[in-house]
Amino acid sequence: MELEPVIGLEVHAQLLTRSKLFCACSTRFGAPPNSNTCPVCLGLPGALPVLNREAVVMAVRAALALGCKLNPISIFARKNYFYPDLPKGYQISQFDRPLAERGRVRLLSGDRNQDGRVVNRREKSFGITRLHLEEDAGKSLHETGPEDKSYIDLNRSGVPLIEIVSEPDFRRSQEAYDYMTHLRKVLLYLDVCDGNMEEGSLRCDANVSVRPHGTEGFGTKVEIKNLNSFRFLQKALDFEIARQSVLLRQSERVVQETRLWDEVQGGTLPMRTKEEAHDYRYFPEPDLPPLTLSPSWIEAMRASLPELPDAKADRFMEAYQLNADDALQLSATTGTADYFEECARLSANPRAAANWIMGDLTYALKNSAREIEECPLPAARLAELIRLIDSGTISGKIAKTVFEEIFRTGEAPAEAAQRLGLSQISDEAVLIAALEKIMAANPKQLADYRSGKEKLFGFFVGQVMKETKGQANPQVVNMLLQRMLWG
Repeated sequence: MELEPVIGLEVHAQLLTRSKLFCACSTRFGAPPNSNTCPVCLGLPGALPVLNREAVVMAVRAALALGCKLNPISIFARKNYFYPDLPKGYQISQFDRPLAERGRVRLLSGDRNQDGRVVNRREKSFGITRLHLEEDAGKSLHETGPEDKSYIDLNRSGVPLIEIVSEPDFRRSQEAYDYMTHLRKVLLYLDVCDGNMEEGSLRCDANVSVRPHGTEGFGTKVEIKNLNSFRFLQKALDFEIARQSVLLRQSERVVQETRLWDEVQGGTLPMRTKEEAHDYRYFPEPDLPPLTLSPSWIEAMRASLPELPDAKADRFMEAYQLNADDALQLSATTGTADYFEECARLSANPRAAANWIMGDLTYALKNSAREIEECPLPAARLAELIRLIDSGTISGKIAKTVFEEIFRTGEAPAEAAQRLGLSQISDEAVLIAALEKIMAANPKQLADYRSGKEKLFGFFVGQVMKETKGQANPQVVNMLLQRMLWG
């Protein structure tokens, strides 16, 4: 029996506001436990919520960027459930009238080969059911030891979230991985979420079921909670698809439940059994009026959107003749994209700019634990290095050494090359003298070359480079050797 998975994702993204959704408390991550709290986010009697306008602006920008239809009027609702880190006993969210609905994203998705690279990319389209605003809950911390203890930190309680609920359009774990990657890029481009999955500012719940291929109905759904990395998302989905497939092939029943990914054991583990539907007893939040958005304000928000990552990648492919993989990598963040465009413009060599940024620069940034925004080497300096190579002032090999120096010091490439004595030798007289010395010292190799062993040409090139400590201009050396080896 051929089976196929059906996957839907619920993504929670914390918005980059300085204060919480319904009060003025700070949203700063890492503050001492329970220090960013007040009567509103502690749920004390008589405290009233006041909506944060900036959170609405960020949520609207995200909805527009994801192709959602904004509802002119949306309603906040109380989602009732009891949990230690939910002091009010309910969460203010949106239910039957959310901020936005019916979005769609198009992106390139492919297959992951044995080397871990994504290949065979093709355009895919995934629907978004809804995007709504809600407040985050607090956080439970558990300590195991001789005496197991649990603690509650309410600093996160009330932090503004958008929840982005997809349609069940994913049929492979790689599609879900690529969708999450794309979603994070969009949110970073908009500057509405920092995308830090380790800190929980971007997290995902996955709903997955398996059904016979070609059927329309859905199988029994299992929810995997709190996936906080792209790798964990893909591994959890692959495990769960395999687990459910084995059960179905053995004519056993899949239990509808919530499960957690356990990285140590490499599998999903039961968290709780779910009924057919949660009874959250939603009802309209009586302390908040309907959220009304005027058509003119919505259009102003639409006009303020930046160039988004998929559009930027398309432009990079067309304007700079890049392939899809390179364009996607260089448009991954606004910082990388801006750096590339400046370097490409100033160097007049986009291909070289792309290679240096994706290679040596990325490696150097990773080793120094820096992001592109913290790069000590401005794009103009890297462009100058590329121009030195193109003009023949330094060789590509010398450029590697110069790059390491200017990344460390920030000085101009020409100055660094001169200080290190690494300028390329293009003077024919100097190179001819070196060649004559080498040919005199290697009469056998010279005779063998002239008798037809043309592979020895590389031997003489290597000897010149050794003699000049790698500073000889390769083009000039090749030209002189072609002339001199035949006397």
